[in-house]
Amino acid sequence: MFAEALPRSCDTFVALPPAAAGARVVFGKNSDRPADEVQEVVHFPAAAHPPGAALECTYITIEQVEKTCAVVLSRPAWLWGAEMGANEHGVCIGNEAVWGREEVGDEEALLGMDLVRLGLERADTAEKALSVIVDLLEKYGQGGNCMESHMAFTYYNSFLIADRKEAWVLETSGKYWAAEKVEGGVRNISNQLSITTKIDREHPGLREYAKSKGWWDGVKEFDFAATYSYVNTARMTTSRGRYCEGYKLLNKHKGSITSEIMMEILRDKESGINMEGGFMTTGSMVSVLPQQPNLPCIHFFTGTPDPARSVFKPFIFVPNVTQLLKTSSPNFGQDDPVKKQPRFQTKPDRRHELYKKHESAAVVMETMEGKGKEMLKDIQELEKQKINEMESILQNGCLDTSQAVNLFSQCVEEELKIYS
Repeated sequence: MFAEALPRSCDTFVALPPAAAGARVVFGKNSDRPADEVQEVVHFPAAAHPPGAALECTYITIEQVEKTCAVVLSRPAWLWGAEMGANEHGVCIGNEAVWGREEVGDEEALLGMDLVRLGLERADTAEKALSVIVDLLEKYGQGGNCMESHMAFTYYNSFLIADRKEAWVLETSGKYWAAEKVEGGVRNISNQLSITTKIDREHPGLREYAKSKGWWDGVKEFDFAATYSYVNTARMTTSRGRYCEGYKLLNKHKGSITSEIMMEILRDKESGINMEGGFMTTGSMVSVLPQQPNLPCIHFFTGTPDPARSVFKPFIFVPNVTQLLKTSSPNFGQDDPVKKQPRFQTKPDRRHELYKKHESAAVVMETMEGKGKEMLKDIQELEKQKINEMESILQNGCLDTSQAVNLFSQCVEEELKIYS
């Protein structure tokens, strides 16, 4: 199976006080996907839906809810769901591919990425988002091709869900799941199950099922990762995997983790967290969630591959946000090859304007030393300026909503100017 030959995934991180600086929660994620896949940054306002409305996800149609929250998403442009995103209530979610003892079936259901978006659209706290995801998992299951290709690439999912107060790690194997509450310090997830014996919520049949499969004897202490995967949990944080490297980087900065430190971690190439090659980091996100409810949450997105040469651009939820046109991919509607059976017979050009300009700029950065260095310096300065502006909003508690509506779009314009 393709997935077993190439277990690839992303990395998601969270730091809570006292590990994060100030009274803030800092969330970060790199989305590692096929190198030629376009990731777009899109915003959907809050909406009301008629009773009995249907909702078309990537592969299946499910029931819509009465009200959905405003969301900002970073997503592979071919699908309905998202790799990562945030909602107007300060809930952030990122997901990872995980494999274990339970075979991944081929039938189409909800993708892990659909569950990310559904959790964000339907919940105003991290724990409620967890409940939304596990309820949908129970009802519709998870499955389907996770890649825009006729080659099957399937996996189960783990999720890191955060809000202003706490974070939850949710890990799944088929319809079975375990969740761990994180109330302080640091936590990261990568492409392996990582919940061991600290289980705060679980599927009611989780242990019985493991017993029936002969994975657990019902006597020794129940360890989710050890039982449902092949991971030696005692060695997890000491081996040379990305999960371990991420854990070390978070711990190295414990007590002083800011949005900038989180960006630095996501840019780290040596650890493999900033991935290169056939699978690479195609989009990145960092969010700052102040614990004081009167301060806005700030979400930074790149919308372009390789965070080491991308700009983290800020987004704040305010009414009437300007449409994010230059990071939105073309829409092919019902003619999209993803919607037609058999699927994925052709691959349209999904590049958005920022992606195209960034692609040309990346060539300059790689091949023209002088000009490339100058361009890199300019985008780093632009990002630094935006981080400082956001910091002053958080320090002074004053947000000009008339400027915030254009915040992300304006930064995209400034980035495009550097590239042209």
